[in-house]
Amino acid sequence: MRRSRIGSRVDDVGARWSHVLASRLLSRQSMKILSKSGFTTIFIAAGILLLGGTCVTTYNKLVRLGQAADAQWAQVENAYQRRADLVPNLVETVKGAAAFERQTVIAVTEARSRVGQLAIPKDITTNPDAFKQYQAAQDQLGGTLSRLLVVVEAYPNLKATESFRDLQAQLEGTENRIAVERMRYNEAARDFDTARASFPTSLVAGIFGGRFATKQYFTAKTGSEVPPKVTF
Repeated sequence: MRRSRIGSRVDDVGARWSHVLASRLLSRQSMKILSKSGFTTIFIAAGILLLGGTCVTTYNKLVRLGQAADAQWAQVENAYQRRADLVPNLVETVKGAAAFERQTVIAVTEARSRVGQLAIPKDITTNPDAFKQYQAAQDQLGGTLSRLLVVVEAYPNLKATESFRDLQAQLEGTENRIAVERMRYNEAARDFDTARASFPTSLVAGIFGGRFATKQYFTAKTGSEVPPKVTF
């Protein structure tokens, strides 16, 4: 009886120790699983944060470059508007010249009218058709003004008037300013388009679709590549 009791106690102790050992092994395995899952979670969270930070930085960069291009576009519009404002005074001044070529004055007036009536959409810098239409109208006005100033050369009395000389100087200065502002706009548009086309910025730009559409550029007038003919 005693031996059987002792044997049963030994069995109980062994069972308890087996249970303890099994519990410890299970707890260690659980800790390993938890540690692995914890590292995985941390790794995934860090990746999401890094990706999110990159997207935010890229988005803000595109916004900054886009705003710079839009601000420079506003400067182009200001320069063009200054030229348009000078045209009426210039036309009234040259009208007083005797036998002045009426068709040239009419052409300038009509070109200026077309520029004034041109509807400019908000997305003009990313709208190819609207941009080309705007540039064509402005180039046409610039061309008629150039012809007007050429015709004026035949009227020394008109050229001698102080009001005309002042208007001519302002117009020439405005034309120079237009050229400078157009160049600066093209540079700002190039910086935006370059950043937009670069990887991984292009991925972020693609997500937002039209929000970051490519900018349009001013181009030389048709025929400007042909050198002028000089005759004596």
